[in-house]
Amino acid sequence: MRQTLNSLAQQLANGQITSRALVEQCLARIANPQGEGPRVFRRVQAEAALAEAGRQDALRRQGLCPSPYAGIAICVKDNMDLLGHPTRAGSVVLNDAPPAKADAPLITRLKTAGFIVLGQTHMSEFAYSGVGLNPHHGTASNPFQREIGLIPGGSSSGAAVAVSDRMAAAAIGTDTGGSC
Repeated sequence: MRQTLNSLAQQLANGQITSRALVEQCLARIANPQGEGPRVFRRVQAEAALAEAGRQDALRRQGLCPSPYAGIAICVKDNMDLLGHPTRAGSVVLNDAPPAKADAPLITRLKTAGFIVLGQTHMSEFAYSGVGLNPHHGTASNPFQREIGLIPGGSSSGAAVAVSDRMAAAAIGTDTGGSC
């Protein structure tokens, strides 16, 4: 049941699904005890995501959608500021970092378009690895070879596994020197 953003946008527009239902499905997959949620997400904003889903559903009913993608759940790599939360970039060195005073510009644009940010995903420390390992927070398993423990690869490993395991419809990652 992997779907494109365009497919989800069409289902939302046609009333076949609600933003709240999409967010609830993602949160259920994140919380699944047999899943990768704890190794994928550093922070999950469940209450805020559900509240925003309700707001997007209400706007859609009023014909006031900010974009075709309004109400779709995404996640972001932990090297992008989310208002009110510390950005740790996969490192324990930043454990005492102060909360971000503003969203990163990209996050602001996504939220303005109505995307719902579920949370921040684990990553290689300071995005400085192309294999996706993190000795401090664990490493999510490659969903296609989980039984033998293959790594997902790329510094955006948490973001990649979140999408492949349908914990989010899309994820924002970064590239540092070819790490993906």
